[in-house]
Order: sequence, then structure tokens, then C-alpha cells
Amino acid sequence: MKPSLLAFLLHLLCSAWAASANPNIIVIMADDLGYGDVSCNGATAVSTPAIDRLAREGARFTSGYCSASTCTPTRFSLLTGTYAFRQKGTGIAPPNGPLIIKPGTETLPSILKRAGYATAVIGKWHLGLGDPAPDWNGVLKPGPLEIGFDHCFLLPTTNDRVPQVFVEDRRVKNLDPADPLWVGDRQPAGEHPTGITHRDTLKMDWSSGHNQTIHNGISRIGFYTGGMKARFRDEDLADAWVNESKRWIEANKDRPFFLYLAPQDIHVPRVANERFQGKTPLGPRGDCIVQFDWCVGEIIKTLDRLGLAEKTLVVICSDNGPVLDDGYKDGAVEKLGDHQPAGPYRGGKYSVWEGGTRTPFITRWKGRIAPVVSEEIVCTVDLPTSLGALAGLTPAANGCLDSMNLLDAMLGKPGAKGRDHLLQQDNGSGNFGLRAGEWKLVRLEKRDKSEARVSKTERAIPGAKRFLYNLTSDPGETNDVSAAHPDIVQRMNAQLDKLISDKRSRPREQP
Repeated sequence: MKPSLLAFLLHLLCSAWAASANPNIIVIMADDLGYGDVSCNGATAVSTPAIDRLAREGARFTSGYCSASTCTPTRFSLLTGTYAFRQKGTGIAPPNGPLIIKPGTETLPSILKRAGYATAVIGKWHLGLGDPAPDWNGVLKPGPLEIGFDHCFLLPTTNDRVPQVFVEDRRVKNLDPADPLWVGDRQPAGEHPTGITHRDTLKMDWSSGHNQTIHNGISRIGFYTGGMKARFRDEDLADAWVNESKRWIEANKDRPFFLYLAPQDIHVPRVANERFQGKTPLGPRGDCIVQFDWCVGEIIKTLDRLGLAEKTLVVICSDNGPVLDDGYKDGAVEKLGDHQPAGPYRGGKYSVWEGGTRTPFITRWKGRIAPVVSEEIVCTVDLPTSLGALAGLTPAANGCLDSMNLLDAMLGKPGAKGRDHLLQQDNGSGNFGLRAGEWKLVRLEKRDKSEARVSKTERAIPGAKRFLYNLTSDPGETNDVSAAHPDIVQRMNAQLDKLISDKRSRPREQP
């Protein structure tokens, strides 16, 4: 046998062995789940036994973050490893928006695909489809399959935005060509019931904004017609995600796989399956937390049944912090009681306070991660580089611009360090937070949508837009100490400016 052929065969064998040695990876991202919404983080009004089990068997991070306080930018950053503010158009994606992540971009699935992984995304997408707009009645391309995924089964936008259909790979599932789907920004001609004109018919009333096309007794943002056979019931979404995930895991159980599972829970409109309705005192919001926990539990049961628990790293996270009234009258405010969705932290969805981005973050790899509660700072933006390192790969030099290799910290290894700083953004308004160790700088350029007011102390500072907090002594960000530490404010403000102007924060030489 020629030496070159022998070398080639050895290379193939080594590659096959390396691929088979890589663990499976499942990232499960909740929607609007706050730090205090899970019982392992202190919730008592709602119980999350499946998530709690993962926390007991793995690493639970008390300083685990998402990268932004709204869904689209966090999902962009999770997949690309780049802060969303660096790319225009990464605000909340509209129903007819194009694919935000351009083909050729280095992504978490593309990295793992190079390592021999099967890759799939199941659940909420909300990153746009097509270019320059989705072709709902044709081939939806580019989409997830053009940025590294082998398979997708999607809620294409988000459940409060039209259309209420599934996308499977590159087409709307079950779409009847004789009943084409139309999606638009303006009300179509003729009679088209909306949440305004037919408000008395709604089974869930709206409080703001969500008052256009009615589907399943709930009015949404945007307009659409047709596609009746393709439409889903909100009550059936959780089952759809679980069933498709089980099917795909079983089909790929004999090779390394990466599953990005993104249920819509607990985003509005909060409509749990009938078997979960009324299970908590918190109303539909609490019921959807229980439903999300059930989804997690079903995935874990599947791994146990297939003997994959010791071969699979599971990551639990959320796309942003909690929100109560987000456009629908579902009792979330009235039934809150003593429940603290953000735990001890201030703010929530839409804000750069801690409650906006400090969220549940858990890793479990049975037999490999020793049970631990970690205070290390980790973030969803770090998943591409960290999980790539798990597969022995490094992102391209011009990709994953803000994703740090925190693999050892995410695996809960003793002495492993997390981030020494973290930039936090909202939906791209120009508001930023910067955490560096125990210090947190909040820089507001626009009014914080998550709070009706700032504190009297903050209002009293003429022209103040920069607030400083010591998170060790004041985790709730109640006491602005910027006047007492002008040097720290100046240093951190300069650090924030540099993080923005440098256009990347991952060192080029970092493996």
C-alpha cells in the first residue's frame, strides 16, 4: 500500500474515532424565563422538577447570563458568538424579515458540523427567513440549513407574531397550494377580523399592541391569510417540539449530534396545553413554566431510555429575563403574589439591569460534571467557542467575535475561571451594562422600557446616564455609588467604549 494512501486511511480512521468520541450536545433555551422562575433558584409558587434534577446532577451557575434582554439579539449571539449590536437589523425580527445570519457566517452548528455532528434546530427561530423576504409558498431559503443546520422544525417568527405555521427544513409544513399563505404589514382588503374589530370574540384579551390578525381566538402582531391546513393550535406547540426532538434524537443516536431546542414557553401569548392549565397559582404564565419543565423532562427521559445520558452535555438557558404584562391580559400581574420572576435582581426583559440578562444557566453531563453551584460568569454568547473546543475545534479568526472559551468553567471544573467582564445589551437602543467582577456599570442612552421609573437617587443626578453598583453588596442594584467611585466609573466607561469600538472582544490568539 502506498504511504500516501495509508496516511489518508489513517486520517479517515482517526477522524471517525474523534467524531465518535465527541459527546452529544443539547442546548435548551427557554423564552422569557427569569432567574427566579425555577425552583432550584428559589421559586416556591411553581415547581420545576426536571430542571431541578439537572441542577442537582450538574453545574448550576448563579452568574449565568444571556447576551441581550430580548429574544432575537440573544439568539443571534448564541449561534454566531458575536454581540448582536455589532450587526444592524438584529432587533426583534418582523414577520417578513430576511435571514439575519448571513450564509458563510461562522456559527455554532457550522463549527460542530465540521467535527462530524448531525445538527438540528427545533422550536422558535425568530431570526428571519429568506432574502430579501420569506417566500412562504415556496422555498424558504436561505434559512437554518444555510448556516450549519442539517434539519429544522420551526415556529418561524414568535408566537405573538404571524404566521402561526410550522416550517420544516425549507417549506411551510402541510401547506395546501390551493390555499396560499399571505403575510403582510397592512390589513388586507375586505373583511379581516382583528383584535380591535372583533375584540369580544377573543379568548385572551390584549393589553397593548397585539390586536391585528386573530388566530385560535388570540389576536397577534401582523396580518396573514390562507394556509389554513398549515396552522397550529398554541396548545399543541410543546408536544410538537418534544415529539420532533424525540424522533430526531432517535434517528441520530448512533453519531454525535447537536440539538438546539427552543420552545416558545413562556413567551406571550401564554397558552399551555389543557393538561397543564390551572396547575399553578400564577395563572397561564406559571402553567407555561410547568409546561417548559415538562419539555425538559421528556428530553432527559429520552436520553435515559436510549442510554445517552453519559454521552450528552445538556445546557439549560433563557433568551432574556422575565416580563409580566407583555401585551396580553393573562393575569400574570394580578396573580404574581410573592413570586419573584427575576429572583433578587432588578429589571427584566428589555433592560440592561441584572434581571434582564442574568437567567437560569445549568449544564449537565452525567458522569463528567460533578454537582456544583458555581459563581463563575458564563454567557450564552460563549457557547460557540466553548462547545467547539469540546469537539476539538476553534472558530475561524474572523468569526465568533465575542465568544470566549469557557469550556472548563461550563463543565464545573475546580479552579476554572469564567469571564472577567461581560457586556449586556437590550434590543439595540444604545443602553448597555458592563459587569467586571463585583462592579456593574449601567449606561442608559434611552429610557429603560422595563421600569416605569428609576429611583429618586438616580433621577436627582443632573443629566446622569451612568450608574455604578457593587453586585457583591448590592445584587439588586438599588444603591448607585457612582458619585463615591468616579475613578471606577471612568475606567469602566472607557472599557465599555473600547469593547464597542474594537468590533470584537475575543482575542485572535484564543484557542
